[in-house]
Amino acid sequence: MQETCTNAGDFLRSIFEGAGLDLEVSVQETAAECLLDFSGHDAELLQAESGELLQALQHLVNQAFGRTLPDGQRFVCDVEGFRATRESELRAMANLAADRVRSTGAPFVFGEMNSNERRIIHLTLAGCEDLFTESVGEGSARKLRVARKPSR
Repeated sequence: MQETCTNAGDFLRSIFEGAGLDLEVSVQETAAECLLDFSGHDAELLQAESGELLQALQHLVNQAFGRTLPDGQRFVCDVEGFRATRESELRAMANLAADRVRSTGAPFVFGEMNSNERRIIHLTLAGCEDLFTESVGEGSARKLRVARKPSR
């Protein structure tokens, strides 16, 4: 996997250089993932709009190099810890939504989210025996709904 990670990092460096972006790429490999972490003066561009550009870069890398990764391994693109921070925010939002649904009985619908963000909320609430989650809507306008499970 080391060669694939290195090639992906080089690929992204060439994109950043060609676009005139001041971004560095560091590559870290674990058994489960190839982490491509970005830093530099233009890092905030990758964090705008809930990290849409960051998500797009990860999609691009997966399309270009994903088939060469061993089974069970994946690419993760991050910028200055943005993904970890966003994941913590989403987990907190999921727990707040669960508390609200439990206290009011009314379903809670999050705003539009990308598939990765919806996945984090689904996984956070997966162990709740009294609640269920579902994605609703179409395409990029998909949202996530949290509701009580029907009583039997």
